[in-house]
Amino acid sequence: MAVRPPALPIGVKVATAILLAVPILALLIVPIYARETPRLWGFPFFYWYQLGWVFIAAGFTFAAYLLVRRARRTGAEQ
Repeated sequence: MAVRPPALPIGVKVATAILLAVPILALLIVPIYARETPRLWGFPFFYWYQLGWVFIAAGFTFAAYLLVRRARRTGAEQ
C-alpha cells in the first residue's frame, strides 16, 4: 500500500494555484501583446513577449513546486 503524502494547507493550495494561473492568464489576454512594437533585436513584441513567458512560467512553476515541497516536509514532521 502506498504512503499518502500529508494534505496541503489551504493557503499553500491557493498560492500554488495563483502561481500556476498567472502565466496562463498572461498569455490568454491576447490584446496585451498583439502588436509589433516595441521590437527587440528585430523581433516584433508579439514573439518576444511569448518567448519571455516561457522562462517566466518556468520560474513560477518552480516557485509553486518549492511551496508544495516545503509544505509537505513541514506536514510530515508534525
